[in-house]
Amino acid sequence: MLIVEDEPYMAEAIRDGLRLEAIAADIAGDGDTALELLSINTYDIAVLDRDIPGPSGDEVARSIVASDSGMPILMLTAADRLDDKTSGFELGADDYLTKPFELQELVLRLRALDRRRAHSRPPVREIAGLRLDPFRREVFRDGHYVALTRKQFAVLEVLVGAEGGVVSAEELLERAWDENADPFTNAVRITVSALRKRLGEPWVIATVPGVGYRIDTAPGGERA
Repeated sequence: MLIVEDEPYMAEAIRDGLRLEAIAADIAGDGDTALELLSINTYDIAVLDRDIPGPSGDEVARSIVASDSGMPILMLTAADRLDDKTSGFELGADDYLTKPFELQELVLRLRALDRRRAHSRPPVREIAGLRLDPFRREVFRDGHYVALTRKQFAVLEVLVGAEGGVVSAEELLERAWDENADPFTNAVRITVSALRKRLGEPWVIATVPGVGYRIDTAPGGERA
């Protein structure tokens, strides 16, 4: 999991305590580091202190929610007023623990969040030699792991979800980009081209001229 806490001694104490419970954790002491780690690694749960340097814990929470990763968020803070808790839950927090706290209570809450998360895991999808795990954000082709950027993963997830059906560039832009995306951008074509190369030959993403893209169940389609 990811611990976002700007007090080094507390962060290390939490990490060491979780380690004794066989729970591995990374530490981020500020918002920028947290966002960087989130862009690189996949975590099961995020423990966020709201009052941290750089982008606040609230901003980090918004980023997690916007990523649609389904990662549970536990807010860890000294603020214990009801309105503080309310605003935290409105941001997308799944639980809230105020300081000071007992480590065992944190562990119990984290295990409860993990059980809840496990019950809501989206199914692993397989098609044309591709295996896409939306929960772990992992992709394999013919048993080999393929490293993808977040945007490439998002595009592939939409295409795999269509189960061989054609998905237009407009739909990909709507579902894999944010609402402010330029409808005239060539980002979809560029991303699909890069994604196709990441997945390797024979090409598994086929272009349907003038219509869109689809997963080729008999790989070997043309490039975008």
